[in-house]
Formats: sequence, C-alpha cells, structure tokens
Amino acid sequence: MRVGVSRLAELPAEDLGTQGEQSRARRVPQAAALLELLPVPAAVVQVLNDDLHFTAINKPFRLAGLGTTASDSPLFRLLGPTIRDFLESEKTEMEFAWQIGEQVDRRRFLVMFARELGDCSSRFCLITLVDQTGELRTEHSLRREMAIDSLTGLANRSGFGDVLEARVEPDTAARFAVLVVNLDRFSRVNACLGGIAGDELLISVARRLKGALRGHDILARMGGDEFGVLLAVEDGYADAAQVARRIQSALVTPFRLSDFEIRVDCSIGIALGAEVSGDTEDLIRHAQFAVKRAKKSGRVEFYQTRAFDIAREQFGIETDLRRAIENGEMTLSYQPILDFASGRIVSFEALARWTTDSGVKLSPDVFIPVAEESGLIIPLGRWAMDEAAKTLAAWNAQSGGDCGVKLAVNLSAIQLQRDNVPDLVQSLLERHGVAGSSFTLELTESAIVSDPERISQTMLALKGLGTTLAMDDFGTGYSNLAYLQKLPIDLLKIDRSFVTGMLADRDKIAIVRAVLGLAQALGMQTTAEGVESIELSQTLAALGCTYGQGFFYARPLMQEDAYDYLVSRNA
Repeated sequence: MRVGVSRLAELPAEDLGTQGEQSRARRVPQAAALLELLPVPAAVVQVLNDDLHFTAINKPFRLAGLGTTASDSPLFRLLGPTIRDFLESEKTEMEFAWQIGEQVDRRRFLVMFARELGDCSSRFCLITLVDQTGELRTEHSLRREMAIDSLTGLANRSGFGDVLEARVEPDTAARFAVLVVNLDRFSRVNACLGGIAGDELLISVARRLKGALRGHDILARMGGDEFGVLLAVEDGYADAAQVARRIQSALVTPFRLSDFEIRVDCSIGIALGAEVSGDTEDLIRHAQFAVKRAKKSGRVEFYQTRAFDIAREQFGIETDLRRAIENGEMTLSYQPILDFASGRIVSFEALARWTTDSGVKLSPDVFIPVAEESGLIIPLGRWAMDEAAKTLAAWNAQSGGDCGVKLAVNLSAIQLQRDNVPDLVQSLLERHGVAGSSFTLELTESAIVSDPERISQTMLALKGLGTTLAMDDFGTGYSNLAYLQKLPIDLLKIDRSFVTGMLADRDKIAIVRAVLGLAQALGMQTTAEGVESIELSQTLAALGCTYGQGFFYARPLMQEDAYDYLVSRNA
C-alpha cells in the first residue's frame, strides 16, 4: 500500500502538473489508472481556484461512501481545513486517525496524505484511507471480554477499575463509595463439594447481590470469592451502611446446592470517595484494606486513614526486619531466672532485640507481631535458637566445661506448625556441641491449641533430645487443661499480669495459688514472671513457686554482661 502511495507522490510534474486543460486531460486517466491498483480507498485532490476538487478517485473510494464530487464528499466537508493546511505547509507526508458516522455505525480510518517529493508548492496531494473499523471493533470486543468475568458475567477487577476511572472524577469522588464483599469460609465449599459447586454458589451469590443493589450501582467480581460495588451516595456513611445491610440480609437465606443447604456469611469493607485525595483506584485498595479489618472484627468496617497508616508502618517494619534478619543485624539479650530456694541463677531467657538502621530500638511488642503476620517469625526463630546455642557454647568454653545454666528460647505457634523444629534443634545442638538438657523451649497456649495432635508429636520428639518444655504466659490463653496432663510439659510460667500488683489484689493471689497447686499436682515446676520487689519474691517463694524472673533480679543483659552476672551471682 505504501509503495502505491510513494509512486503516486513521485509522479513527474508534467504528469500531475498544473499547465492547461490538455495536460490535465492526459494526467487524469493516468492518476485514475494508478489509483485503481490500490486496494484501499484513494483519491488525488487538487486546489483549483481556491477550491478543493477530485482529480481522480478509485473504486474502493466510491464504494466506501466517501463521495464522488467535492459537494457530496464527507472528506472535504470534514477534513477540508486539514487538507488545505497540509498543502500550504512544507510537509510531503501526513498520517492521522479519523472517524465518521454516529456511535452505532461509526467507521474509523487511518488517513494518509502524500504529495510530490521535493516540491512543497504542489497543489496536488494523494489521499489514501485504510479502513480500521473491523480491527478496532474486534479490539474493542476483546477488551470488553477481558474486562468481564466469564463465570458471573459481571465486570472483573480490571473492568471495575475502568468503570471507576470513567465515572469517578477527583472533584466528584465525594459522591461515590466502594464496597468490597468477601465471602467467609468459601474455600470449604470447594474443598467439600468441588469446584463446580463452588462456581454455582458464586453465580447464585452474584444474583443475590445484584438484587440487593440499586439500579445505578455497579457490581463486579474482583476475583475468587470477592465482589466489589461502586455506589453513588448522597450521605456517604448512611447510604453505604444501608447498602451493606441489604447485602447481608440478601445472604441470610441459605443457598441450595445438591443435597446441601449452604449458609454464606460475608465481610464488608467500605471506602468513601470523600476520603480519597489521589488516584480513584485508591478507593478499591482502601475498601480491600477495610474488609481485612472486617474479617477480624466481624462487623462492617469503614476505611480509616489511621488504620491504613498503621498498616503501612507495619509494612515498613516488615521490610526492614527482613533485611535485618538476612544481614545478621538482630541481637539477643538474656534475662536471668533464679531459684527461689537457693537464690542462684538456673537459666536465662533469650530475648530478641532490634535496633534499626536509624538507631531506633524497637520493642519486641512492636516487631514480633509483624514477624508472626508476615511469616518472618520462622527465620527469626531459627536465628534465635542458633544464636542461643552459640552463646551457650561460648559460656561453657569460658567456664571450662559446663556453665551450669540453661537457655530458654521462645517458639511461636507459626514455627511449630510450619517448621521441622526437632530436626532444627538436633542440628544446632550437634553443630555447637551443647547438650539438649541445656535448652528450654517455651511454647504458648495458643501454639498447643492450634494443632494438638501434631504439636504433641513435635513435643515428644523434642523431649527425646533432652530439652525442657515450658508453657509460657500460662493463664492468659484458652487451652484445655487436659492438655497439661497429656503433653510432656515440664514447667509453667505464670504470666506477669497475675504477678504484678499481686500483693494488693486478693484475686490475683488466688489465681497464682491455684496455678501453683495445679503445677504441683501434675509434677511441674513453675516460674513467676514480673518479679519486681523483694516482697513479691518472698511471697511467691512462700506460696511454693520454684523460680522467679523480673527486674528485681536483673533486666535483660547483653551476652558478656549476662555471663559476668552469672559468675558473680553463682560464685
């Protein structure tokens, strides 16, 4: 096609020239013949007496309905000024997209102008048009299919974003809200009834949701078991909350699948456009953040800037913590645990400490929850056990044999579930040359409750290595007391919340007395946390508590300071 355009553009001036009627009579048949070789609509246009005229047109041009004379051609009517500008310029080629017609029968062309090379004063130009209507319609159809969820027929995540971008302008965002609806425990349907039943349920849920919405609301399937709704609102909170209640009501009636009645609960997060100052896509992200909070709280949640800021702060902590673990920037401090009867140090609890690159010392209460949520608690736990074993080996070497104390390391529920803890402990004991009897592993009640059978096997394997097993923060969880009888637990640690202020609270004394009695009946030792005065120490000893840990004895110490304190205290 472009070869034809070039040949016509390069015709000699005497063939397409402007000298007299006789010359014109010769060149019109020549131009027409050449144009007929082109498979696309084409015409040679000239300026004559300041008016545009066709010198020649081909058959595709006539069939395209682009006119045969200047008076009936939409080309001159709509593109006349563009043609004149081209002829008056110094350009020899020009290309642009052009569309004609109404929305229903609109046609789209790629239009190309060309004229004689090297002579910008030529009053002739060749116009060719490539019809792109079919191609663009196909592209539009594909885009539409890509924006539609094939299962429900609703807009998908991409299509929902397109609708949001088209309808919500920054200056009108306050009149809109986005709801994200996430089905609770939907994975159980797939697991128990199969994927086909799960798809059928999603289709039914989509119909219910559609019925609960207003006519101008937009429903989309964001992916999996998550739906999005774009609302036009007048009173943001009230309107959005009302729609959320209708959605919840629509899902109350059970769904019938095969021989089962399936009850579907959902979590709903809402983001109001009035609180979005940037990209309207933030509405979706904010609503998705709110739905995560809704899953935890069990109620409809509106996006709150402060909560999002906290989440971003935690994400920053996660990124820095990952780097700190990988680069060996974490440290352990050691808090002594003393025997009430002898006053000697019998153990140290190893506690993770982290000072960021900016010099900020972050409390474990800040970074441990982030580590657990992100899964970093596993590499952090591995590092802590390895570092503790290395420290114990160093102390044994300094003391010329056995330093006489144990090291206690905390094990999270996540690490117990996902990691092979017995193999890990065995390998580090062998690598550092320390005995299993020198190690105490502290588990929380939640770790035991999460998977009792598996945890029981893990604990038995750890006992086989000679380690001591302690239940940390006893009394603050929801474990079945029968676990204490079945599991190989050696020691109960009484949480500091029961010890602090115990002397002024008879209820706390009763709780501590009960825990001590239970431990004694089961043949377990006990450690009281949070001992901060001599009076507490004496009272706990009198009640029969075995060990004490707290600021009254010492705060967590660095490795060398802890060893020096051990030597001086046990001398």
